[in-house]
Amino acid sequence: MADSDLRSFVLDRLRKRWSPQQIARALRRLHPDEPAKRVAIETTHQAIYRPGTGILRKPAALPRRTGRDHRRAHTREIRAGRRFAQPMLSIHQRDFAPADRTQAGHWEGDLIVGPHHRSAIGTLIERQTRYVKILHLPALNSHEMHAALVRTFRDLPKLLRRSLTWDQGTEMARHFEVTAETGLRIYFRDAASPWQRGSNENTNGLLRQYFPKSTDLTIHSPKDLARIESELNTRPRITLDDQTPDELFRRMLTSQEHPSLR
Repeated sequence: MADSDLRSFVLDRLRKRWSPQQIARALRRLHPDEPAKRVAIETTHQAIYRPGTGILRKPAALPRRTGRDHRRAHTREIRAGRRFAQPMLSIHQRDFAPADRTQAGHWEGDLIVGPHHRSAIGTLIERQTRYVKILHLPALNSHEMHAALVRTFRDLPKLLRRSLTWDQGTEMARHFEVTAETGLRIYFRDAASPWQRGSNENTNGLLRQYFPKSTDLTIHSPKDLARIESELNTRPRITLDDQTPDELFRRMLTSQEHPSLR
């Protein structure tokens, strides 16, 4: 791979918002015995935050996954959900532990909310494959959430819609109806315990590169959300042995028995 080919490879993946680590792993997989055709993670970091250096000697406009113009330690805000008045299934009633991902079809969900809670999108992640679905919500209320969840889950095979774990937010007030229409069992995490939905918390961190805080989320159309969803699902993940969520999820969809992927 010539320098120009390597530069093109790195630029292409950066523009698709791959991380420097994902790029380095992909190059190692493509060229296991040719170090000259690979690039170090730090080299790519430098190219992002110090344009015109390293492999990307010519400055290029690159999207930054974090939206920041500098590097800093990752932090995450922890927020508490609101409790329902009506009965609901607790996360403690699930028949699998938080770290157990051996069975497909269990999802985690959450909201990304715009300024003053005037706009929102829903986020879903399938726990085993890390496959992401993004819900377009014209308004932040239980009616729109109910419609979006039914629209998303009703056409999935039964074994891929076993359960959904969510916050205790009022947008889920119609969870009984969602269960009745889709067969999806809905569990609610404890207040102020975001680690009980660890997959979704991590995914929302990735999504913030597309939806920075204080952004009016109504500007994003269903087509925009579908494009972002596709970008996330076609990135290789180290936790999936560098396979992509899209590969694994499609494999389950085309399998008649939808076997667990280990």
